[in-house]
Amino acid sequence: MDAEGDGSHTAARDFDTLRIRRVSGAAAGVNSAVTQANPAPGESPDAGRSPGLMKSSALMAAGTLVSRLTGFLRTLVMGAALGVGTLNDTYQVANTLPTMIYVLVGGGALNAVFIPQLVRSMKEDSDGGAAYANRLITLVITFLGSTTLICVIAAPEFIRLMSPSMAGHPDQMRVAVAFARYCLPTMFFMGMHVVMGQILNARGRFGAMMWTPVLNNILIIAAFGSFAWVFGTASRSGISASTITPQGIRLLGVGTLLGLAVQALAMVPYLRDSGFRIRLRLDWRGHGLGKALGLAKWTFLFVLVNQAGMVVVTRLATAAGATAEKTGHPGTGITAYNYALLLWQMPQAIITVSVMTAILPRIARAAADDDHAAVRDDISRGLRTSAVAIVPCAFAFLALGVPLIQLLYAGAGEEGARNIGFVLMAFALGLIPYSVQYVVLRGFYAYEDTRTPFFNTLVVALVNAAGSFAAYLLLPARWAVTGMALAYGLAYVVGVGVAWRRLRRRLGGDLDGRRVARTYARLVGAALPASLAAGSVTAWLMTVIHTPVVAALTALAAGAAVMTALFVLLARMTGVDEVEAMVRVVRARLGR
Repeated sequence: MDAEGDGSHTAARDFDTLRIRRVSGAAAGVNSAVTQANPAPGESPDAGRSPGLMKSSALMAAGTLVSRLTGFLRTLVMGAALGVGTLNDTYQVANTLPTMIYVLVGGGALNAVFIPQLVRSMKEDSDGGAAYANRLITLVITFLGSTTLICVIAAPEFIRLMSPSMAGHPDQMRVAVAFARYCLPTMFFMGMHVVMGQILNARGRFGAMMWTPVLNNILIIAAFGSFAWVFGTASRSGISASTITPQGIRLLGVGTLLGLAVQALAMVPYLRDSGFRIRLRLDWRGHGLGKALGLAKWTFLFVLVNQAGMVVVTRLATAAGATAEKTGHPGTGITAYNYALLLWQMPQAIITVSVMTAILPRIARAAADDDHAAVRDDISRGLRTSAVAIVPCAFAFLALGVPLIQLLYAGAGEEGARNIGFVLMAFALGLIPYSVQYVVLRGFYAYEDTRTPFFNTLVVALVNAAGSFAAYLLLPARWAVTGMALAYGLAYVVGVGVAWRRLRRRLGGDLDGRRVARTYARLVGAALPASLAAGSVTAWLMTVIHTPVVAALTALAAGAAVMTALFVLLARMTGVDEVEAMVRVVRARLGR
């Protein structure tokens, strides 16, 4: 979820506000990033700052890109090993549980609340925030450790909650519970990875949190690859919930757990290199954690509503997928939804999350100084700069979704891959409001306002749930999940409208709306004809070439080339400054 951005603060003010205490030179990354982003005297702020911001985020973007790419490779191997039908659905439900519970019981607060608190402790505490960070680590270990134990014991109840239709089939229920008992302990390691990563982020060390997930992906790829090697691929073995062996479940379960454990433990050397030493501290009272937990109550409700929406979608999607598979339509359940969602989120994770992670400490400092203009400028430029990637990617998913998925998931079967492609197309344009809302909500978090994002998410969740119910009830089973994907994007359209108005009032009635709207309108004006041309080329090639993999590869390559060339041409003709900035950065990296 996310965006890039940059503000138009003066060089002198940036220098002063970023002089936080350093622990073994830890804040150097943030200082360097913002210094590079400042324009020269007399130069347009946008001209200097957007390229500087892109450069400062290069390491994070590269790590996120590799992580996402290996994540996609992971799903490809999963699809080959388990297929994209109900067996994979059992694993998806079990593997979704730890993330949902972790985010619900503390992950949301760690991400949204504790960064400003960590930055403040670094600035104000004599030890550079080390004691506060160690108290936070101890709290996470204690709380998540006990929560994990309870959840493992209650695994069958969680499966019943997530998918009554799955619980009604003994074989599927047995496999899902077995997977869940291996997957649920990963929530402890998720929490440790996040809290250590946030400590590093607050000290200007952004790379580790982006790169260590690659280790997790590699280990899971190895586990599922070994499964396919030992038991055969799903297309050849016809494996199902009734035929998978306990040894096969154990291989996949241990691989999943080991991946998250290694990902978390790999953060420890980075912490030591930054000069930070982990020391367990139980003296929690009177040191700021109570204030953070008070702020986190709204984040908890925020996440509760969000996760409730996920439960609704999971229950409906597993039921629809099971019904559709009986009529010969695989790839129409929760696996299809999750695989399409993973690919759909990739542009935002690479562009917006990376950059907003880098500038969130600066926005928090501007908010602490009551500098509404600086916060507004960061939000505005974040929206406009991120849109350069988000808008064309959204239209590209719409035009190229089917050949892209058919190429990626060819091993899972042509019919299943095509159905996942339709789900991706339904998600496509929702990427734009999804990204916009993420950036806008950072403005509230900068002011330590977690109440407003909760109410905004409540609106989104209600609209999404209503749309998903409507899709389930009104559409044939094979199209129900496609309808749910469309409802997801429409819910964020409503959410953006609510969040935008509230943040504009918070910042004194000015959110640079005309400039932002003009940039998005120009980008959509360039992306729409480009996607129409690319979609036409793609559809024609898919028709005339009869070998599925060759057709998908050819159509994807030709369609992507047409869309990229036409989009860049039209965007530059309409004078989108952010496109020019991106082109300059790309040319510089290519040595041109």
